[in-house]
Amino acid sequence: MRLPTAMIEGKKLPRVILSVSPPTRGPGDILALMRKAYEMDVWCFDLPALKHNQAFKELRILTEDEALVGLPHLGAEEGASLSGIPLHRFERKVGATITKSLFSPDLIRNLREMGVWKSPYFYPAPDSSEVLTRKEIDRISFDAPRFEKTISLFQPEASPFLFVGERYGDWLLGLGRTDLLKEMVSRTREKGFLPILSGQWATFFLPMAKPLHAAAYAVPINRRRGFFDLTQASDLIKKFDQPVISLNPLADKELLGNLEDAFSFLFDELKICLAVAEASSEEEIEHILKAVERIPSLRPHPRA
Repeated sequence: MRLPTAMIEGKKLPRVILSVSPPTRGPGDILALMRKAYEMDVWCFDLPALKHNQAFKELRILTEDEALVGLPHLGAEEGASLSGIPLHRFERKVGATITKSLFSPDLIRNLREMGVWKSPYFYPAPDSSEVLTRKEIDRISFDAPRFEKTISLFQPEASPFLFVGERYGDWLLGLGRTDLLKEMVSRTREKGFLPILSGQWATFFLPMAKPLHAAAYAVPINRRRGFFDLTQASDLIKKFDQPVISLNPLADKELLGNLEDAFSFLFDELKICLAVAEASSEEEIEHILKAVERIPSLRPHPRA
């Protein structure tokens, strides 16, 4: 099928982008499933890890199709250091700092009841009360060599868009270091990529990240991994005047049996720009593509 498309800063992307994730997740398995998707007219792939990026490069060589597009991910931890040490090595301390400054005991209790508090996608529950001092937070700096080394792994010709931020996008905002994300967005554009700022906590991330002028903003939009009140997040997304991309719209496969309703909610009610949906088999890819065909708002308008 021919997937419907949207334009972001003059570049075309399909409204639903596949994140290929076979059960074994080896590079060869990823490539095989990407090739199956390509045979179904899929031409754009989410590339969340380096092994996905390698499989995508091989697919472009095998198919000799230079129109294939990939969307790599660059975590914000690749561009932040504290006293010369990569910030992610202080993860427990960072998590404790953000927990103390942003989360009430009631919110933590609710998140634990939802089963997401210890998820690696969110802020970890610290084992101690040790936190970063204000001076330490101020000493966190942009790590240009590490950031440049990571971004050099991607080519704007094959991957015009680049997801920037991810979990550490939220963390830097939580620490008040918006300036570091701003620098990453600027460097990403200088390298010829269009930056898509991504985070995990929609109601916190979107308002804080909006002034950074990314090409688009990507967050999970489901209760399981969205880390937010769904009603509050939905109201925010409806009013957000920049392109919003839904990450993990199928809630870790929980909504695979109800795809049409899930996509209708995202595209018709929330008016999101794109969705990145994970598929682990050829059958799931077919199921997702058929569901997209049934969404009225995604059907191309007939020409007069």
